[in-house]
Amino acid sequence: MTEANEMKKWKYLTMTAVMGSALMLGACGSDSAQNGNNAETNAPASSGQEAADEKLQGSVAGDGSSTVAPIIEAVVEEYAGAQPDVKVSVGVSGTGGGFEKFIAGETDFSNASRNIKDEEKAKLEEAGIDFTELALAYDGLSVVVNPENDWAKDLTVEQLQKIWIEDGKEKKWSDIDPSWPDEKIVYYSPGTDSGTYDYFDEVILDGADLVSSATLSEDDNMLVQGVSGDKNAIGFFGYAYYLENKDKLNIVKVNGVEPTNETIEAGEYSPLSRPLFTYVKNSAMKDNEAAYDFVKFTLENAGDMAEAVGYVRLPAEEYTEGLKTLEGLK
Repeated sequence: MTEANEMKKWKYLTMTAVMGSALMLGACGSDSAQNGNNAETNAPASSGQEAADEKLQGSVAGDGSSTVAPIIEAVVEEYAGAQPDVKVSVGVSGTGGGFEKFIAGETDFSNASRNIKDEEKAKLEEAGIDFTELALAYDGLSVVVNPENDWAKDLTVEQLQKIWIEDGKEKKWSDIDPSWPDEKIVYYSPGTDSGTYDYFDEVILDGADLVSSATLSEDDNMLVQGVSGDKNAIGFFGYAYYLENKDKLNIVKVNGVEPTNETIEAGEYSPLSRPLFTYVKNSAMKDNEAAYDFVKFTLENAGDMAEAVGYVRLPAEEYTEGLKTLEGLK
């Protein structure tokens, strides 16, 4: 388990009651979509759980977005106390990598920090897999710089485009604003299998190519380390990762607005506010009682878990609607 994930687990446990059952969280760091971090429970039954109404057995498999991962890891932790005999395994291969496994029939649900693409829908249809989209929380994609950067405090969308769009030239901060340092900009970005990359590409780059010199990684903790270690670095990732590492990073306002729970929920942090999703396989919700129960538990607790790890809960009626949709699949 990485040190950052260990810190995340400790931070979460300070906000919630420690479960009576055992939990195993396995994490294997990787830069590729094929080898993501994993959160897994396989907790043995405990005498303290005998009062529960119903005990289930079985296994549930998911994969997908690193942005959604902190929410799901928190849910997995909590679920181990409710259903200690259900094995929940969740990989972190990025949104695109998660959908690849979903299409291949390897998972019961797929976490995403963007909407599913038309080509992914077509592949699922070709594979005979019916699916349903369920919203979990809101995120504010956060642009961050090194703490020693005292110039890029507030960037416009136009400046972000000038910084991040490939134009064939080596860019310096002074190219963005002549009063800024005559130093080369160093870039850290989520990998191309990340929904965060796709979302940034859509709302900031407008489909143009990202600078070719950027260091790409599906592991947001590597991006944090990169930006925090270089005075001239800039990067972007989910809001929860900024909150977890705010002592190492400076947040950048976009068009004068800083991402906070309030500005994200109100839609004021535009255009970088976005919903987070999980996509479920309809047949798994019908045929796999453990999978249905885990997803139901996720929707019932997603708001609290989202806020515990630094995201923004949905309005209560959206969770209610999601639970009705899920029940309809069964």
